[in-house]
Amino acid sequence: MPNLSWMEMLVVGIVALIVIGPKDLPGMFRQVGQFVGKAKGMAREFSSAMNAAADESGINEINKTIKAAANPKKFGVDKIREASQGAVKSTLKAGGETEALKTKLSAERTATAEKLNKAMAKAAEDRIAAEKADATAKAAPETAPKAAPKKATPKKAAAKKAAPKKAATKAPVKAPVKAKSPAKDAK
Repeated sequence: MPNLSWMEMLVVGIVALIVIGPKDLPGMFRQVGQFVGKAKGMAREFSSAMNAAADESGINEINKTIKAAANPKKFGVDKIREASQGAVKSTLKAGGETEALKTKLSAERTATAEKLNKAMAKAAEDRIAAEKADATAKAAPETAPKAAPKKATPKKAAAKKAAPKKAATKAPVKAPVKAKSPAKDAK
């Protein structure tokens, strides 16, 4: 269907009104509507006939196969499902072998877990021992007896407080002497 805006449709309506006339315009619109309805019906019928023919000939199945092959994600997932279903079927047939494999794996896993736990516990003990050794090394100088500070006698302390501090004396800064130029002396 052509893409007409409202303004274009208004222009077409005005031209049709002028050319056809107001008496014959409703009859013409009725005939155009019937024609458009028949065209849409024929298009629907053609489309359904083509779909039916495609279903009968198997083109839809071919089309689905081509789309599946073109989509790598879906293709990969389908193949993984097929492979996993085959693996599940083979393990179900084996039966007792899977139970033996599970017990073997669980025994290996528990042994590995115990080894890891022992190694982690030993590492934690070593770290704690090292921290305690560092703490005792740092605490040792602090706990050693310190020499008692000498106490000042009251007379010396009073003398130190009473003695005023001398302010530093600065020598007066002399302005630089300007040299007389020989030209001024000549005048």
